[in-house]
Amino acid sequence: MPALRDLLEARTATPVGFAADGERVYVLSDLSGTLQLYRIPPAGGELEQLTDLAEPVRAFPIPQRRDLVLSVDAGGNEREQLYLHSGEPGAELRPLVVEPDFLHRDPHLSRDGALLAYSCNRRNGSDLDVYVRDLDAAGERRVFDRGGMCAAAGFSSDGRLLAVLRPTERSGDEELWLVDVGSGDAVRVTTHEGEAEYGPPQWLSGRAFLCASNEGRDTVAVRRYDLESRGWTTVLESRWDLSCWVDDGATALLVEENADGYSRLELRDPATLELRRELPLPGRGVLGMPYEEPRFSPDGRRLAYQFTSPVVPGDVWLVDLGTGETSRLTRSPHAFDEDELVEPDLHRFRSFDGESIPAFLFEPSSGDEPPPVVFVIHGGPEAQLRPIWSPLVQYFASHGLAVLAPNVRGSTGYGKRYEHLDDVERRLDSVHDLGALQDALVQAGRVDGERAALYGGSYGGYMVLAGLAFQPERWAAGIEIVGISSLVTFLENTADWRRRFREREYGSLERHREFLLEASPLTHADRIRAPLFVIHGANDPRVPLGEAEQIQRSLTERGIRCELLVYEDEGHGLKKLKNKLDAYPRAVEFLDEVLGRAEVRA
Repeated sequence: MPALRDLLEARTATPVGFAADGERVYVLSDLSGTLQLYRIPPAGGELEQLTDLAEPVRAFPIPQRRDLVLSVDAGGNEREQLYLHSGEPGAELRPLVVEPDFLHRDPHLSRDGALLAYSCNRRNGSDLDVYVRDLDAAGERRVFDRGGMCAAAGFSSDGRLLAVLRPTERSGDEELWLVDVGSGDAVRVTTHEGEAEYGPPQWLSGRAFLCASNEGRDTVAVRRYDLESRGWTTVLESRWDLSCWVDDGATALLVEENADGYSRLELRDPATLELRRELPLPGRGVLGMPYEEPRFSPDGRRLAYQFTSPVVPGDVWLVDLGTGETSRLTRSPHAFDEDELVEPDLHRFRSFDGESIPAFLFEPSSGDEPPPVVFVIHGGPEAQLRPIWSPLVQYFASHGLAVLAPNVRGSTGYGKRYEHLDDVERRLDSVHDLGALQDALVQAGRVDGERAALYGGSYGGYMVLAGLAFQPERWAAGIEIVGISSLVTFLENTADWRRRFREREYGSLERHREFLLEASPLTHADRIRAPLFVIHGANDPRVPLGEAEQIQRSLTERGIRCELLVYEDEGHGLKKLKNKLDAYPRAVEFLDEVLGRAEVRA
């Protein structure tokens, strides 16, 4: 059986782009314990480290130049600052946009490498406006300031237009704007009724683009927008959500189908949409961790992507788009036997109201009696638990526990209707899903209902606490990471730039305070019986540390076991290996003790 430390120390790599000459692939890898920038020839070889910082970095190669833009925060506070890096080993970071009191998010570069767009809250500390900076003239302008968490979404092919996404006051809804970079004129190109979301425009020319959107439909399709006619057309659709990417020369269109969580790839002609070939993945898994996009080479002939699955930590693969030939570019080290890992089976269970709930079930290979079970609940809630690498899930499943990883109602990936089933007053319906899932597993004889635990982070942490509070008879233990204990104090104390955005989903303090209070685990903490283990970052701007401190205080005062670990150099979750190696073995020891199992094998 793999040791927990070996699973936690498995390294990963993901591509961030190609050098301008196509002779190097830039990669983020956590070989040093945090995500840092490396480079590697397309033919393969050893990763060459380019940065060695205390904090994780994100990187954005500048087209037609050697430099990269790097984004770095401080201790997980998410106030990202922007720097230039030469792309050479040992190079010093050169400040580009450094204002430690403000965020600088979603950097996008024009195709000639002259312009940088990003969003920042410097105007009032709350709204994220969009700025464009001339990298040659070192000047910048605010080009979009219509309120809310606005984000740059990419330049047109000729650099004349900048796409901007602006969330509305409705959950799961946003507007797509095109800003004329020269004049500052902005035109909204979406006039939909009902909720709709949009992916970044993938430009075919200066007059048309493709875009992944669920406008006017339940799932996400590929749609085309024509600037001259100002008309939208759905051009590719599926029963599942689609994503799309076009290379800078508009010679290749990559389409990902998210089929019940698993990725399926197609290469198409961007103009005619004709299918050129399917692109098989190295296994049954997912095209990259969340928010990690595939990257085209400058000439459009190659594609770099990360592949991950429940049994593959995540590495970079390279595709020759002319032949479809795929090769592995990086081999990140790990010390466990892959044959000892557990693949999940995908199931659907009926909930209390007949709703079908998809869930990945990891079952241990040995044992005559029904095993203990850990429910692993994703954050968001507008997110999807996809079959990607999780060291803790693998540890649990390979050491005799069953693991159920559900996409309860409110999750994305299953259509707009499903996503909105937990909005505001229906919040607790997703908690009821947990009880129905537990009943189904117990009735099938697959798990021991007396030894069932909850595990989750962020909104998943809220779900852990809600399960313990609203279903105290069901759960033997909980592990929550950066979770919400009170929806009221969370909304009162979350970062200013997030509050209005989150009220769309949870309900507003002004109109829904009574319900928010009633749906808060802290309000019902006197019902919690199960011991709880809590992990939190001191610098978390999303779910402030006070959320962990107040639930720990409430339970401890009543004599309920509640352990709290706080990491001074982390924010919304643990990003640094040294902290993971401290926190997660202690959490597993706690769970094994509570469930009456053998001591953790470190």
